[in-house]
Formats: sequence, structure tokens, C-alpha cells
Amino acid sequence: MNTKAGILGVGSYLPDKILDNFHLEKIMDTSDKWIRERTGIRERRIADDSQATSDLATEAARKAIECAKLNPKDIELIIVASATPDMFFPSTACLVQENLKASNAVAFDISAACSGFIYALTIAKQFVDNNTYNNVLVIGAETLSRALDYSDRTTSILFGDGAGAAIIGRVKEGGILSTYLGSDGSGKDFLGIPGGGSRNPATHESVDKKLHTIKMSGSDVYKFAVRIMGEASLRALEKANMTTDDIDCLIPHQANIRIIEASAKRLKLDLDKVYINLDKYGNVSAASVPIALDEAYRSGKIKKGDNIVLVGFGGGLTWGSSVVNWSL
Repeated sequence: MNTKAGILGVGSYLPDKILDNFHLEKIMDTSDKWIRERTGIRERRIADDSQATSDLATEAARKAIECAKLNPKDIELIIVASATPDMFFPSTACLVQENLKASNAVAFDISAACSGFIYALTIAKQFVDNNTYNNVLVIGAETLSRALDYSDRTTSILFGDGAGAAIIGRVKEGGILSTYLGSDGSGKDFLGIPGGGSRNPATHESVDKKLHTIKMSGSDVYKFAVRIMGEASLRALEKANMTTDDIDCLIPHQANIRIIEASAKRLKLDLDKVYINLDKYGNVSAASVPIALDEAYRSGKIKKGDNIVLVGFGGGLTWGSSVVNWSL
């Protein structure tokens, strides 16, 4: 029987600490009402001081491996997508490999900001389709709270911490039907962390200027996102020879409720076909889509045979989408 690359298992992990809008009211010029009306966010999760990105990633990975009924030694490749790795090197993926004792796995990180999980999913699909690896662990994980300037209400209200994971392998039914990726480096200044790399290495001056925290041009990102989320979804559907009528569930990057609503409108989808958890977790960057995918599966929002569209956008600028016929 013919097989193709598909999702064998999913998992997610959220830190216990909750940071709600009412706490932010106490430390900056904002309000719960202002945040909810402009973003849709009520609260977000924050990693404790002992947790790094690899710790969150490891917990999500364990759940995905269990869901797929595998053990860590079955994993042959680990890809971690993150904008907030533990360190420049070694890779966060290598740290996760050690935590899991996944001794048979090759491990590396990728950087595509909030689009990272879909980029990693696309890479994993190629390795499975060309018979290089049978079981690939793909993780999106972030500790964005470590990169926030809480005097900047335009960014600090948006982001949270968490991790989501999926096992990509061969399935007899369904599978990953298409993927579509894009980038536009001309928008490099719209969203990013300017400090810490070879352009602006860490110095007393760079720290004083808060170059190691997230900077964003909100209006530019919003205009880009409203256009690209719908466009990317349509491109993936076209590659799968499908239309918006075939969508059972849209799982978008959870950045802003207005962006999600605009994307649904572009695709002529009722919001009851869109999975939204933005209110609970905020923007978790590369972890956003896999956390939502895991929750949608475990809550029964998606079921075997459903056609799911995953779509995201992020700093770079980057964007990505995928059509998946659910096989679990």
C-alpha cells in the first residue's frame, strides 16, 4: 500500500505560571479592556526561572512520542524551531536529544520566527518522503518572556512561553498533502531582536539600549499578516488541488484575533471552523501552531479524515502553510 508523510502523534507543554492582563495593568500603562479589544489576549504562560526553551520542548516531545506509540530511540531526526534557543550553540535540538535519550537521532535547529514550525514540518516531510528517515520529531518552542521589555506595551502584552511537537512519519491514509513557504527579507526591520548576534554583539551599551528585546513595527506587521495569512492558505490549498470548501479546520498562528478573523473572512470560513486559543496563551511564536494543533486533536475539534490548514507568519519576514488530511 502506498504511504506518504503524515502526522503520527502530537503533544504540547505550557508552563504553570499565568500572567493575566490585570497584572500587566499594575506595571505599565495599559488595561485588560485595551488588550482584549486590540489583541484578543486575556492571559499568557510564563516559564519559571529554572526552565529554558529546551525544557519546554522536551516535555512537549515526550507527549508527542507517547501519542505516536513510539519510544525515544525510534526518533531519527529532531528539528527544533525557535526564536529563543537556550544559546547560540549547541543547538536546542541537541539538548532535547540528550534529555530524551534519543541516541539514534540527528538534531538541528531552524530559525524562521513564528513560521518556524511549518518550516520544520516541511523539512521533515521531505526526509520522510525520500526515505531518509522514518520518524522525525518536529518541535516549536519558545521562552519569549526572556526577550521582552515590559516598558514597551506594544510588544510585552503579546507574547508568552510554551512548546508544541509533532512526530512526522509514514501514514497509510491521509497525510501532509501540501506545504507552501515564503520569505521577504525587505521586511527584516518590522519584527526582530536586533541585539546579541554578530551585527550587534552583547555590550553594556547594547543592553542599556534594550537591543536584546523584541522590537516590532506593529502597523507594518499587521498589514503584512492580514494579507499573507489568507494568501498562503490559498496557495497551499491550490497545491493540494483543494478549495476553501474542503477545509474542516483552520489552525492559524495565534498572533492577534483581528488577524485571525480577517484570515477567516478571506477564506470565507465561519469562525467555528477556526481553532483559537490566543486568549489563553498569547503569541507563542513557533510554538503557537503546534500547541493549537495538539489541543484541537485532544479536544475532538479535529478527527480522522478531516482536512486541516496550518498557517503562520513571522519575522524575517517569513510565512508558511500546509494542508494536512488528519490520520489520527
